[in-house]
Order: sequence, then structure tokens, then C-alpha cells
Amino acid sequence: MKVNVKYKDKKIIDGALVADSFIPKLTGYMFRKSPHVPAIIFEPCNSIQTTFMRFDLDLVFMDRENRVVKVIRNLRPWRFTAFYFKAKKTLELPVGHLPPELQAGDVLEVTIV
Repeated sequence: MKVNVKYKDKKIIDGALVADSFIPKLTGYMFRKSPHVPAIIFEPCNSIQTTFMRFDLDLVFMDRENRVVKVIRNLRPWRFTAFYFKAKKTLELPVGHLPPELQAGDVLEVTIV
């Protein structure tokens, strides 16, 4: 399944992959020299690891209503995040594609395409 993500009526992601089963959740962007999709939404997910990654990521942890719980920018390969227990899903995308003003408490609009 693919989704679009908007923030304040502006599309920030077009065609993100939803990783809601074992293999897509296991692999994500691992082992790739460059992104194969513009973003990945892991669901359910409240923590991320970047082992075997080859590029930096921006992460947005969200609750069930797509309210931002935590934003992590420029996470380097071979790192682990904390567990964000209020988060139910995580948006993972290459560095530089998030609006700079996005912060905890904001709400993203996620629609299936």
C-alpha cells in the first residue's frame, strides 16, 4: 500500500510505502545505496534502528491520530532511537524532505493513494 503525507495542506511525501508486514518492516531502506521509495511508514512502530543503512534519515514518530510525538532529523547509519511509547507508527525518509517547522504536537494528514 502507498500513501501521501501532507503537513498544513502541503504535500511533503508522494507515494510512501506502508510497511505493515514482516519483510518490508525488516528491510526498509537497509542495504540500499539510495532510497527506492520516497518514504516508508512503519506500522506499528515506536523505535527505529539504522543498521546496514547507507544514508542518513529523518524520522517522525506519530500516534494513532497522526499527531507527531517526536521528530528526529539527520539520524546516521548504525544508530538506534529510544522507544517512544505514545508512538504507534513511524515515518522514515531521506534527510532534507521534512518541513523545518515540523515539531511534536503537529498533525500530519496521511491518505491512501
